[in-house]
Amino acid sequence: MALLAALPLTVIPFLIYNVLALFGGPGLSFQSEMFSIPMVSGAIFAMTFADLLVAGSLILLFFEILKATKIGKAALIDHILSVLVFVAYLVEFLILPQAATSLFFILMVISLVDVIAGFSISITGARRDVTFGSGEGPY
Repeated sequence: MALLAALPLTVIPFLIYNVLALFGGPGLSFQSEMFSIPMVSGAIFAMTFADLLVAGSLILLFFEILKATKIGKAALIDHILSVLVFVAYLVEFLILPQAATSLFFILMVISLVDVIAGFSISITGARRDVTFGSGEGPY
């Protein structure tokens, strides 16, 4: 169960993108309209699958940042796995033509923010936990 808690949430959009981009049928598209809402102004607000994927990824990033505030072995494993997820994004972006899209790039940047925020928060927290000396003396 601890390993499951250490799994980075940014892997979820990565898997969703890959399933749809690599194995999706002709009826499935990132530009498919999921829903639309008529606004008071008379305009129509339309949400595509790509928009929902980015919005969902940002929500998952928030929870990843909350997870980064914890300390322990699970947090270290989470950081390592987050780096691996980012590397997977980067390699796929550079190698696969299906991943050379702005949507995939934005998801990759969200994964990068997860890596940077996770390490930054952990380092800041560790700095507060470190004490030097016995607490006596002028320094």
